[in-house]
Amino acid sequence: MGRTAAAAVAEAPDMEVAAEVDQEDALDALTGCDVVVDFTHPGVVMDNLRWCVEHGLTVVVGTSGFGEDRLAEVRKWLTAGIPGTRVLIAPNFSVGAVLMMRFAAQAARFFESAEIIELHHAAKADAPSGTALRTAGLIGSARATAGLGPPPDATASGIAGARGAIVNTVHVHSVRVAGLVAHQEVLLGGHGETLTIRHDSLDRASFMPGVLLAIRGVGSLPAGLTVGLEALLGLE
Repeated sequence: MGRTAAAAVAEAPDMEVAAEVDQEDALDALTGCDVVVDFTHPGVVMDNLRWCVEHGLTVVVGTSGFGEDRLAEVRKWLTAGIPGTRVLIAPNFSVGAVLMMRFAAQAARFFESAEIIELHHAAKADAPSGTALRTAGLIGSARATAGLGPPPDATASGIAGARGAIVNTVHVHSVRVAGLVAHQEVLLGGHGETLTIRHDSLDRASFMPGVLLAIRGVGSLPAGLTVGLEALLGLE
């Protein structure tokens, strides 16, 4: 993703790659960049992001692994940091994936059951994916607002993990298979009917329009932390 994003920026007529930082490189090369784009690894992204916030750099983050605990920590850094610093963390840069999450949140209040299946390539480091975590959060919030309790589940016995992880009352199942890129299904069930909302990214190029949109638009966002591309797509 980092190499693909750097190539997309280099090809864009209105921007240029000012620095590229890889594992174990010093971050000082980022000083002076208008926007820092982080596609690294869940194990190092927080250190990178904290350094950038401490130096007042605007950051667009595509690295996965951001649950509510990490988002809260980033907000704390921004509150204590240089005024006007902006961080945009996008669980997914694909426009189709953003719409999938929005459609799922809109539909969730109408259905008794909701589960998520996310499928990624075998080299993905975290599970569930950031997109699945975000989707579960949106679905859980929509269900809570509608006064719905946890989805029905009569499972009385089972092997650990068979029902997936539970995120905001929503079961999330992670699949890791060679040959996949990034895919997600939201399964919604009611009385005598089901609704499936699915998105497939078949190539990393699918994320690049969103990455360029984020780079161009992050400066127009309010200072502090923004999660997701929705504001830049006119969906909020």
